[in-house]
Amino acid sequence: MKYPRKHLSHKQIAANLANAQHSTGPRTAEGKAVSARNAVRHGFTASTFNVLRLESLEEVAHLKADLVAAYQPVNSQELLAVERMAIAQQSILRASRLEAGMFASAMDKTMWNLHASPGHEIYQDLTKGITITAAQNRNYFCAEGMFLMSQKSNCWSLFLRYQAQAERLYRRALEEFERLKALRPEMPVEDVANDRIPNEPISTNQPQQNKPDLPPQTNPSGAPSEPPEGGLQSARGLSPDPLSLNPGKPDLNPASDPPNPSAERHNE
Repeated sequence: MKYPRKHLSHKQIAANLANAQHSTGPRTAEGKAVSARNAVRHGFTASTFNVLRLESLEEVAHLKADLVAAYQPVNSQELLAVERMAIAQQSILRASRLEAGMFASAMDKTMWNLHASPGHEIYQDLTKGITITAAQNRNYFCAEGMFLMSQKSNCWSLFLRYQAQAERLYRRALEEFERLKALRPEMPVEDVANDRIPNEPISTNQPQQNKPDLPPQTNPSGAPSEPPEGGLQSARGLSPDPLSLNPGKPDLNPASDPPNPSAERHNE
């Protein structure tokens, strides 16, 4: 179902144009570099392209690092071509491992057949009068096993197709890089030194360790502070001790005794 297109009025168009003038985009070099990478949608994670328990997690990452150092890509498109070359190189190495495993399987099948039928060996007239080495026997077993495998399945033809495909993908990626390299004067230069999307997001706001609260310093200079007038009770908001208002030593030798009112009344 197609919905009718909403037509904007002249006032709405003018308002949109006016609002667009306030958005000028990034102005700093850092902001422009980030904005230039907004269209990048893919990331290169090395662990995505490895075979479980057969290949190293960082194998294709090392291949990519060597290719980047050799070809020096200057934008995201050239970097993508370099990444394709790294994946194709890993496929070529994987085909070599597969080839070694298939030959080992061929020899294993031959050895099992020899146990089942011991007379299945090299023709005696072929070996008459000469000494057969262990290496020659292994070569024969490998070829015999390959023949047995090809009779029961098309695994070898599939292997050859996979090997040719890997080499063809590498050549295509290399040709694509050379094509993009020729367009460098027309393509923007980007910062491709770092990976565009990391394997795991790293937060810029790292949690800070809590520091113990220190007691407030009332006298930073280090000099001993004198208690306020009225003692500690006055500092704590209590009523001052009347005896402490006039500090001093008592007079041990008074000049005269204080008058006694009861004695004066008796004399009268």
